[in-house]
Amino acid sequence: MKMKFALPMFLLSASIGYAHTAMASYYDVKPLAVQRVYFIEPSDGAVVESEFKVEMGVQGMEVMPAGTIAENTGHHHLLIDATQQINAGETIPAGSDKHLHFGKGQTETKIKLAPGPHTLTLQFANGAHVSYGEKMRSTIHVTVK
Repeated sequence: MKMKFALPMFLLSASIGYAHTAMASYYDVKPLAVQRVYFIEPSDGAVVESEFKVEMGVQGMEVMPAGTIAENTGHHHLLIDATQQINAGETIPAGSDKHLHFGKGQTETKIKLAPGPHTLTLQFANGAHVSYGEKMRSTIHVTVK
């Protein structure tokens, strides 16, 4: 008796799987990409030399030079010991040693800091330096020896 239902159940589950795949292909359904910005180097809590490398990463967006205004693109900004965070829609200040702009699309740099604890915040912004806000922000703490 059990065998009587095995083939129909197999055919039903196979057809559901096929229909799902066919519909997803037809409508070009793609999973939503996770968008985030992160530090590749150094890691949170790292003890570093006074001059050290900072490597910046981004997922779900494309790094483009400043001036390029396109959906899901932008460039990195590094905020050093900044007490105020930049909210979505706010322009990242220029001309400060606490707000470094990487408008050529750079993804790494070397910085030199005084001994002691420091806070580094990576902020991704569009081609006009307008912040994507908290969703595209990452903060770490380092100690310079």
